[in-house]
Order: sequence, then C-alpha cells, then structure tokens
Amino acid sequence: MLGVVKNKRECSVEDQLILTIDVGSSSVRASLYDRTGKYVNDTEAQLPYSFKATSGDGAEIDADWLVDTIARAVDGTLSLAKDKADRIAAVATSTFWHSVLGIDREGRPTTPILTWADRRAADAAAELRGRLDEGAVHCRTGCVLHSSYLPAKLLWLGRNSPEAHSSTEHWISPGEYLYRRLFGRAWVGTSMASATGLFDQNLKRWDTEVLEALPIEESQLSPISDEPARGLWGEWAKRWPMLRDVPWFPAAGDGACSNVGCGCVTRDRLALMVGTSGAMRVLWRANSVKIPPGLWCYHSDAERFVMGGALSDGGNLVAWLRKTTRLPDPEEAERVVSQMRPDSHGLTFLPLLAGERGPGWADHAHGAIVGLSMATQPSQILRAALEGVALRFALIAEILDSAILGERRVIATGGGLLGSRAWTQIMSDALGKPITVSAVEEASSRGAALLVLEAMGEIETLESVEAPLGEMFEPDFERHEVYRSALARQLKLYDAAVENNFDS
Repeated sequence: MLGVVKNKRECSVEDQLILTIDVGSSSVRASLYDRTGKYVNDTEAQLPYSFKATSGDGAEIDADWLVDTIARAVDGTLSLAKDKADRIAAVATSTFWHSVLGIDREGRPTTPILTWADRRAADAAAELRGRLDEGAVHCRTGCVLHSSYLPAKLLWLGRNSPEAHSSTEHWISPGEYLYRRLFGRAWVGTSMASATGLFDQNLKRWDTEVLEALPIEESQLSPISDEPARGLWGEWAKRWPMLRDVPWFPAAGDGACSNVGCGCVTRDRLALMVGTSGAMRVLWRANSVKIPPGLWCYHSDAERFVMGGALSDGGNLVAWLRKTTRLPDPEEAERVVSQMRPDSHGLTFLPLLAGERGPGWADHAHGAIVGLSMATQPSQILRAALEGVALRFALIAEILDSAILGERRVIATGGGLLGSRAWTQIMSDALGKPITVSAVEEASSRGAALLVLEAMGEIETLESVEAPLGEMFEPDFERHEVYRSALARQLKLYDAAVENNFDS
C-alpha cells in the first residue's frame, strides 16, 4: 500500500501521489497522479523532440541527451507541483518499445539508441528469416523477424558497427539506461523485455534459440524483474531529494500503458490509438497465450498480455503532408475533409511512408499514391491519407476478431483521433464499428500510474478502475461498403508494390 512507503514525509495515504515519466516518440512528459489514477491539474511538463533521421532509413536518438531531457521534464513537474512534490510516494515510467543501445563496462553508451522506427536492419531481418523458423519464433516471442525488433538490430550492429559492438558490455533499452544513470544498475521489467523479440512470452524468460543466432550472450542482457529500486545516486539524490528513497518501478511499454490508461484491460475492449504512429490492441489477464499469425503479442506486466497490430504511419503522416503540400490551416483542413464524400477523390493511398509493421511486415515497403491528376487538391490527398490509414486498421481488426472471439467496444485514444472528429468518423465507417472517444487525454501517463498503483496494492485490480469516456461515433454502413471497395484497391496496390521489389 502507498501508506506504508518508507520516507521522511508525513502525509495521509489519501494525499500521496505518483510521479509519472512518459517517454514517447515525439515528446517527454512528466506529471503527477493521485491514488485513484486522476491527473493532478497543472503538474505536466512536456518537452517535444523527434528522432534523428539518418541515411538508410535510420531513426536514432542520443541516450545522454534523452536522459537530460527526461530530467528537465521531471524538474519542470517538481517545480509546478511546489509543495505537492513532498507527497510523491512512487515513480512510474512509460517508454517507447523496441529500442536498444549498447553500454560499456563503465555504463557509457557505445551506440545511439536505435528506435522502433529505425529500418536499417531490414536486410539483417531477412538473413534471420533464412536461418530461423520464423513461424516458431513468432509463436514463442510474439514478434516476427523484422527491423523493428532487437534480433535484427543486434545482428545489424554487429556487422555495421564492429568497434562499438566489441566494446559493448550490455544491450539495454532507453528506460534501463535512465535507471542505470539514476541507480548505478540496469534491470528490465517484464513489459519492456516482452517487446524485444528476444523474450518467450509464455515462459517469461529470454529466448535461447533466438539468442544463439545472434552475436551476443544472454549475460549481456539485463535481469528481468518488476521490483522497484530505491536510493538515487549522489548527484540525482541532491537534485531530487524528495525522490531519493521512494520506489522507482521499471519502465513499462507505452502501448500497454495506453491501453491501461484508457480502460482497455479486458477482452471486450479494443484500444485504437493514433499518435505519432498507430496501433490497435487488446489487453487481458491470462496464464498463457496462443499467438496467431499477423499479430504481435507482448506483456503489460507479468500477469497480462497485450495483442494487436501496429502501423508506422499515423500522426507523422499528417505532419509530413502538412510540411510537403500546401494544406490549409488545421481547422480549415478539418472542415474541408469532413465535408468530402468517402473515397470521392479518385486516389488510392498506401500509407507506408515509414515502412510497414502490421499486418504484412514488409520490411522494405514504401508508400504510394495512385490516381493523381493536375486537378488533385492537397486536401484530397489528406483525405485519402486518413482513409488509407483507416483501411490498414480495418485489416488488423479482421485478424483480431478472428483471433479473439467476441464483441468488443472500440475506444479511440491518441492525439491523432482525439484531435480530429473527421478522422474518427472515417475510422468508424471503415471498421463498420461504433467508436467511443476516450476522455483521458494522456492515456500512457495515466496507465503507467495505474500499473504502479496496482503493484503497490493501492487499487485492487486494473479491471476495477473506470476510465472516463467521451463522444461515440456511429458507422454509416453505406460508407462502410464504399470503404470495402477502397480496401480491395489498396490491397491490389500493396501486392503490386511488393511484387515490384518494394520489399526486396
């Protein structure tokens, strides 16, 4: 219980707070939540950033720069919190999944952080598919052999950065590196380990067969533990004395945290998230899982699985269009797009500009637009892009419905959908399902806090906590049929793209 946390502060259980650190793909946020999982007003500090694009489809970030950014966000929240900072009873962390860096014996980075968006390991993934039984690997690890995951990244690093590889003592995630800096040691929680491609989902341990195919040893990976740490190292204890002796729980994956935060923690709820990228996820408690083809499967914690599909294109696609075309301002673009009839632009948009994860996992795939003419307007391209993303989600939804039987309520979250009624309606029409918008603005932050509150015994179960909901969007089934035809065209374009060596 929060009330038995040993620290120097004298405050009631009801007054104790959780500090959350949310490291996403486009910003770092720090904020406070109370013991019921409610955000404490005016305590969020947000620092935007972006991954560094390199040649060859690289997407990386400097590890020490990221730690400094996280620290500045924490400083901001502590400053905003004022006297509330002395009531912090634990720290919860959410970070992006599928990312890795190397550190040497002294804990210094030997590589930048290779993020989930880094595609340079595509050829390494293809090599692994020739050496391993990909179907068996997927059944055990919940991950295909793809550039998103660590097996391909580690093989690529060994081939392309031999000096850095040979000087690396440990391979860790960004959250582990943060805690290595704060506490002098690294350990990894079940959630973060589960999304590496190196972890057996049912046995909850590092996968020996995959490791044997890589130029690393299991001893170079962190021990798996969901236990918190206490006792910040010297400079950090001086910087944050109020956080020195409170428990810091290991980082959980931002996708799982988002499900928890918006209340999608049972089989009958489906989280549809569009942020920088996009994902569709079901999370539930189980002892074991059978993982179907086409979907990924990870953990939110040691007792729950999260299964779904992910798209590399989401809000980043809209940002690219805004930078590349002469779109009107966002409010005007929203108005114009919402007034267009479905699929009325004569375009077929394949939204794979940032590569493909689900459902086809074509590592070398690129985006495409067919049907452009001299009369095509930027707002029509935007509408086609929004519809194109919705159609990819429709494919993922079909696979999920086949894998996990039963009706599900679709809950929309993420800035892409929370900020666009037009896109949410397009999603509902494309899926042919009602969509309820989550009233939780920062689901990953809230989810991280709730996971810690449950681990500390402050809430009985995640399933017992309600999440506020907002507007419901009902599908138009005539529009749904239009989108079914549009999906058939998109699938033909996808096949043509792959056949024309977009994926080789």
